Amino acid sequence: MATFLYKLGRSAFRRRRLVALLWVALLAVAGVGAATAPTATSSSFSIPGTEAQRAFDLLEERFPGGSADGATARVVFKAPDGQKMTDPANKAKVERTVADLKAGSKEIAQVVDPYAAQAVSQDGSTAYVSVAYKVNGMELSDASRDALKGTGEKAQGQGLTVEIGGDALQSMPETGPGEVVGVVIAGIVLVITFGSLVAAGLPLLTAIIGVGIGVATITALASALDLGSTTSTLAMMIGLAVGIDYALFIVSRYRAERAEGREKEEAAGRAVGTAGSAVVFAGLTVVIALVGLAVVNIPMLTKMGIAAAGTVVIAVLIALTLIPALLGFAGDKVIGRKQRKALADGTTDDQGSKGAKGADGGKEGKPNAGTRWARFVLRRPLLVLLVGVLGLGAIAVPAASLEMGLPDDGVKPTSTTERRAYDLLSDGFGPGFNGPLLLVVDGDKAAADQAVSAIKGLDGLAFVTPPTPNKAGDTSMITVIPEDRPSSAATEQLVHDIRDATGDNVLVSGATAMNVDFSQKMNDALLPYLALVVGLAFLLLMVVFRSVLVPLKAALGFLLSVVAALGAVVAVFQWGWLGGVFGVEQTGPIMSMMPIFMVGVVFGLAMDYEVFLVTRMRESYVHGARPGEAIVDGFRHGARVVGAAAVIMIAVFSGFIGSSEQMVKMIGFGLAVAVLFDAFVVRMAIVPAVLALLGHAAWWLPKWLGRVLPNVDVEGEGLVTAGAPAGAAHQGSGSEATEKELVSHRR
Repeated sequence: MATFLYKLGRSAFRRRRLVALLWVALLAVAGVGAATAPTATSSSFSIPGTEAQRAFDLLEERFPGGSADGATARVVFKAPDGQKMTDPANKAKVERTVADLKAGSKEIAQVVDPYAAQAVSQDGSTAYVSVAYKVNGMELSDASRDALKGTGEKAQGQGLTVEIGGDALQSMPETGPGEVVGVVIAGIVLVITFGSLVAAGLPLLTAIIGVGIGVATITALASALDLGSTTSTLAMMIGLAVGIDYALFIVSRYRAERAEGREKEEAAGRAVGTAGSAVVFAGLTVVIALVGLAVVNIPMLTKMGIAAAGTVVIAVLIALTLIPALLGFAGDKVIGRKQRKALADGTTDDQGSKGAKGADGGKEGKPNAGTRWARFVLRRPLLVLLVGVLGLGAIAVPAASLEMGLPDDGVKPTSTTERRAYDLLSDGFGPGFNGPLLLVVDGDKAAADQAVSAIKGLDGLAFVTPPTPNKAGDTSMITVIPEDRPSSAATEQLVHDIRDATGDNVLVSGATAMNVDFSQKMNDALLPYLALVVGLAFLLLMVVFRSVLVPLKAALGFLLSVVAALGAVVAVFQWGWLGGVFGVEQTGPIMSMMPIFMVGVVFGLAMDYEVFLVTRMRESYVHGARPGEAIVDGFRHGARVVGAAAVIMIAVFSGFIGSSEQMVKMIGFGLAVAVLFDAFVVRMAIVPAVLALLGHAAWWLPKWLGRVLPNVDVEGEGLVTAGAPAGAAHQGSGSEATEKELVSHRR
């Protein structure tokens, strides 16, 4: 592989104008496709095989036109002090609002008058209008949402307190200043890392091009493939992350090759042949993790994973072709001034430019921070290992108390109308009104009455409405109001109790029931997903490193970091520790998809750092270095770049912590701390400590397995043993004969 990628890199360098033109053309075609494609609504949401989904399907069949899974909204009214919602003047205002709601959108299925439905609190201070839509909240158009908000604002101006809740208002949060700050920090880190604006700009430019092509393609296909805004958001997040990472490593290796005196084209070829091989396998691990989301069997998640994986593939291809092409245009502008001067004077040696800052960031005779840290770990590997493992283990303790669910409007900031509507309903009618349960009885009136009798004595139940039969009389709907809020453990227990108390002909649905089923589906899928992703990645890394213990260590280290990150998420968002610092309005269950989402995303990024850091160690070991020397060499060349990549990712993900949406805030926090733990504790501390303790055994591979596994030559051994094509200069690495002898000796 290294030889093929070497040739690809040199070819892209030589034909840089053609390569750049092709990528610009692809971006233009994708942009035109996105601009001319029909506007798509958000992707439909379904959870196949769950009881809540079967209830919705049965309602659609037996109550045609009822839009059982349609979006809902509640326009909540509160009378001024000393007045009641039953006063004639206030009643007239509500009725005008009802009329405005009915005329506001063609997607509305039903608007229920609160006075006809007895939706007025006992003290008369609060009333609410129920609005049902023909499409679900993910598919509702922006025009319908705007009409709903406009009606509420109009009613607000009539002397009443008016707030709107329900899933009809759900929408993807807009990009805020936090995300922009994250990108700015990424640029600053790149400038500091490379000491060159051109070198810093290349990863950002190519990442933006890759994300642009990926997101534009998703937008162009959104209507045909039912892809929603959440799909492009995930693709943008992952594409930007890996795009910067992959370009960063190629550019860094190019600078290192130039520091050793190689010609520009040769340096580009070797950068792609060595670091590019690591990029390919790192990209494969991310693709495996994202495509593996199909195991969950939720169509929306499957589409999100495949679309994001496509963006990762684009990032890999750009790193292998567009980066060397742009390096051809940039020339030595990607190298700092001192190193350019040293190259011009011909004063380079095996460590880079004499007296000048080399590619690894250090001066000759003065080890850089990565080298000093690696040597410290080699002196005290057991201490570093124990501190790292015990530290992450302590942070992971809260994960044992993980409670999963889907956050409701009660976790939103008090500045939002959804939260204020939630509070008004809780005060006027009880917290359970924010999450009614819907029971669907597949049977006649006697079966429905029997179901009501069976559940009336259950704990946690406020009241039950009489059954509402369909025209045929073979199906009925029953509404159950819990005593507690929708996301509480008591309400979830009520769902289980109702299902236990009733027969198979009674199906429980509603927001809380959907959350229960969604969480259960995620729980059931977590172990198969872990087995698939970790198992395939283990085999892939075994091929890359030609070792059994290195991939095993990589997988175990990842599990430690992701569990520690989950522990931090539980401590902040479920227990409330430092909640004020991160803007947590109300503690509650952790989002159901958080564990599996973190496993998928963090695993891909963690394996990126593992491949890039350890590949350089493997390269040194294969070329004759002792195990300890290989560790130091890997850190000397890779620690600074891996650290910079991790800081960039932490900055990008941390930008989402400032979001007003609890789910987005939780995702940003979880991913940021996971990258922090994995990059700086696992990869930078635990990994070298374990490798130091294992010594030669770390690179052990049974002979029979070595014959079975393909030799993909990630470390670029083929470039040494076969000799590079014309133009190769080996200043700094010794002669080819010497390198051949070292390789032979290691074998």
